[in-house]
Amino acid sequence: MIREAIGVGETEVAAQEDACRQLGVETYEAEFEIIQRAEKKILGLFGGCPAKVRAFIKASPADVAQDFLKNVLDAMGLEGITLNAAESEENGVVIDLEGEDVGSVIGRRGETLDALQYLTGLVANHVENSYYKVTINTGDYREKREKTLRSLAHKNANRVAKYGRNVTLEPMNPYERRIIHTAVQDIEGVTSHSVGSDADRRVVITLKEGVKPTHPP
Repeated sequence: MIREAIGVGETEVAAQEDACRQLGVETYEAEFEIIQRAEKKILGLFGGCPAKVRAFIKASPADVAQDFLKNVLDAMGLEGITLNAAESEENGVVIDLEGEDVGSVIGRRGETLDALQYLTGLVANHVENSYYKVTINTGDYREKREKTLRSLAHKNANRVAKYGRNVTLEPMNPYERRIIHTAVQDIEGVTSHSVGSDADRRVVITLKEGVKPTHPP
């Protein structure tokens, strides 16, 4: 994806600097195309024209992800949130959000944060038409949420193993259900599967076939 801007200035150098200011990059980071060369006024009074230069850079998936996310947050009236991005080793980017309004970004059980992550990922993956993982976090929210979900999974899986009664958890998004399924595997004799559809999809924890509860009712 190409990002570009047209710069205007009394000289070509000034026009280049103007275009780069619009793109938020340094002049050494961009390529340039001269649209119009500067012409001095005759006798200092007549004619003349400024220089016009097109500056362009190839935007990376990380750049596109940040630009999209920033525009969405601004449209939500959350201009005070800052984005800190770091490329990950898994061909992706982790964007950490900071600011007083991050609570609004998280939403109920992280639903808003997950929706933003999903949409931003879709946009970023269109840049090079290859898989690019986008993770959006704020502070250590996701780490705390994962810890809570793993604890929930272990607690209920142990209950199923002990009493043999199935447990159906509250609706969760795919990311959270995956954490539950993985955590349940730590408990011997139990398994899990998902039921329902769309926003009502939830995890059910059951005994494995042929396994008897340790403390049957």
